[in-house]
Amino acid sequence: MVVPWIGVPMSSVIAKLKPKATARYVQFETYLNRKEMPGTRLPVLDWPYVEGLRMDEAMNDLTLMAVGAYGKALQKQNGAPLRTVIPWKYGFKATKSIAKIRFMTKEPATAWNKANKHEYGFYSNVNPTVSHPRWSQASERVIGGKGGFNERRDTEMFNGYGKQVAALYAGMDLEKNY
Repeated sequence: MVVPWIGVPMSSVIAKLKPKATARYVQFETYLNRKEMPGTRLPVLDWPYVEGLRMDEAMNDLTLMAVGAYGKALQKQNGAPLRTVIPWKYGFKATKSIAKIRFMTKEPATAWNKANKHEYGFYSNVNPTVSHPRWSQASERVIGGKGGFNERRDTEMFNGYGKQVAALYAGMDLEKNY
């Protein structure tokens, strides 16, 4: 699905925050209020939700800090007031309702990686050659396609953004570093 996000490049936000030169990662932590968010009472994840990126991923021109979509301010269900958008990664890497940003020297533990490290790696790049342990990622459904919700197409490496981001992972084993 193509979403017309409104936001600024994450690199601009990071530049204003002035991380130390030793920072190699950026960690995002969500807002948490169990009274407002009853789903967080379930023991599915260790709340608050935490995600992270390497600094070079965060500084890529495609990585955004979004404050709106479809010409309007973000709604709570879409991650208001601030969320990340990393279009070449799987959706769970997009942190919604950001309350804290930390710069770190070591790779941060992320919510889904802590919940199940065998199924959710730190990088989470769209890679159709690496199947999730419970399903194939080689194809995807086309929302609004001619065949309705059942129409499928081959999944593109890095969600079709390989030209812009493949160099970030040069020399890495993308099956081991999923």
